Amino acid sequence: MNSLRTIRTVSACAAVALAFTSCSSTPTNVNSGTIHARTFSFLNRKSKAAPDYADKTEAAHKMIQAAITKNLAARGVTRVATGGDVLVPYLIITGNNVSTTAISDYFGYNDDLIGLHERAQEAYTSQRNPNHFDAGTLLIDIVDGKSFKLLKRGYTTRALAGQPSAGQIQGAVDQILRDAQIGP
Repeated sequence: MNSLRTIRTVSACAAVALAFTSCSSTPTNVNSGTIHARTFSFLNRKSKAAPDYADKTEAAHKMIQAAITKNLAARGVTRVATGGDVLVPYLIITGNNVSTTAISDYFGYNDDLIGLHERAQEAYTSQRNPNHFDAGTLLIDIVDGKSFKLLKRGYTTRALAGQPSAGQIQGAVDQILRDAQIGP
């Protein structure tokens, strides 16, 4: 019975991934060739501390940022506090066959946010799978630090069963950035 549920959950996640690759004005994959950078920084749109009743996502942000930092450091790209050659915004979307939530603290303010969240909402909630499932999508952009041109966009969607481990997040980040041609 558990294997059948796993197959259904994986099928639901695959359908979400297919929805992200469908035609839309919001690009989900961008590749402008080799990206030359020695440094990077994260985009942070948080201007003040979240109220006590807000969802606590700092642990997830720390694991994602550590995974991105490790991946880019292996390519010779060093993290700096601000003003890197490239910015690395990322978006977390969690959902199930009822609703979705976009966690955009490190994604920034742009038109893509609404479009990407709507696409995830449609993909997660339009499943024919009658069983409950939880899934998460991590989307990572690489943006030129001067022109703010989107140089690379990648994402992955995975079934969620509790809090992801640092190893699972590292695997997701490595999968997203595996084709990124970035380095000094």
